[in-house]
Amino acid sequence: MDYRTRNSTELTVSNLSQAIFTVNRHAKTATNPSFLYDLKKTAINKMIREKKATKIGLHFSRNPKFSQQRSDVLIECGDYLFHIPPTKEDFKELPHLGQLDSNFRNPKTYMSLSIAKKILQRYTGIKEDNKPQTRTPNKPVFKKLGESFYN
Repeated sequence: MDYRTRNSTELTVSNLSQAIFTVNRHAKTATNPSFLYDLKKTAINKMIREKKATKIGLHFSRNPKFSQQRSDVLIECGDYLFHIPPTKEDFKELPHLGQLDSNFRNPKTYMSLSIAKKILQRYTGIKEDNKPQTRTPNKPVFKKLGESFYN
């Protein structure tokens, strides 16, 4: 393992933030986004508990579900800002910051998804279930003419 690879997988706040950013960016187009979003959420919550990240406030969501007004919690991790779904306590404790500032952008990062996942899996202890999800097709049920379909 060379110097760059070793330093890029250390569990520093900077590397964890870059890994979360990379996982979040890839989750939007992934075939298994739920694992990546769980990894992001678990890592952010652990960083908050360890005081490596802080909750800043609430933002109106840019993509509300069912066209209803929704808020997300703004989290600061190192040089990066992320959003996670709020808890009931967040609405009581955090200030509402209004609309999201579309001029702010997270710093660019050049971390591969595989390295980002390794970092966050090592940090959180979550393992990916690599079993392909095979669905057994339902076989059609044939009834004799005149028999009820609902029995």
